[in-house]
Amino acid sequence: MLAALLVAALLSCRPAAADDNDTLYRATAVVSGQGEERQALGFALCLKDVLVKVSGDPRLADNDRVNRLTGLAGTFVTGFGYRDRLSGRPLHDEQGSYDRPHDLTCDFDRQKIDALLGSLGSKPWPAPRPRVALMLVVSDMKGRVFTLTTDSVGSQDEDMRGSLAAASDRLALPFILPGQAALSAAGLDAGTLPKTELAGIASIADGDMAVVGTLTWSDKALGWVADWRLAAGTKTYGWHARGVGYDDAFRNVVAGAAQILSGNGQPADLVK
Repeated sequence: MLAALLVAALLSCRPAAADDNDTLYRATAVVSGQGEERQALGFALCLKDVLVKVSGDPRLADNDRVNRLTGLAGTFVTGFGYRDRLSGRPLHDEQGSYDRPHDLTCDFDRQKIDALLGSLGSKPWPAPRPRVALMLVVSDMKGRVFTLTTDSVGSQDEDMRGSLAAASDRLALPFILPGQAALSAAGLDAGTLPKTELAGIASIADGDMAVVGTLTWSDKALGWVADWRLAAGTKTYGWHARGVGYDDAFRNVVAGAAQILSGNGQPADLVK
């Protein structure tokens, strides 16, 4: 049955004209070299990322039917290229060019991916997508409590902003942070943000909607505990992550927002 669906999806494809949505059909994976086996692994990883990015549904990354298709991932690829992550560094005897880490970037056939999503009971979530303002209060392991803004200064602030940007880029859902001055002008700070109403606050960061969250270090959970709130339509959604690194926490908030806004329902909690 799965093979029949795949054949039908491939046969139904026609060439597509390029537009802004085509960037959704590109993904990058890290592979250890350019050998055939590593290339196939990279194609499989990129296929999963593209299916999630195009649909906005993170559940497809762990879908059994998708897992069974990853060996055919190359049939969906229209072009690919490598970037040596150690470019400029000399080769060592124990590490030839075959084993050096590379970024493998793949472009996928838009019509084939759309058809495959249809066979999986899903559909594309086209661009442009809403800009999501993240209003986040962080309580770190040193007892510092602060709002993460475009200009906050601390030992982890820049790394956290980079982590959020990477998660945002991976799912093609723009996440933006407010500036400290804009928050202060609105009368919001680390004490008031977690309890504030969601309506209207997205404009503080020039967003279309807002996620309000807390990210708290917990020795008991052996990691960060994150709680998120997002209002979409007439409903307010909440979900959380527990015992995770902050990279996972930011991937969780972006993936959860994408799932909601793309019409794929309530995100699952992430507990490690």
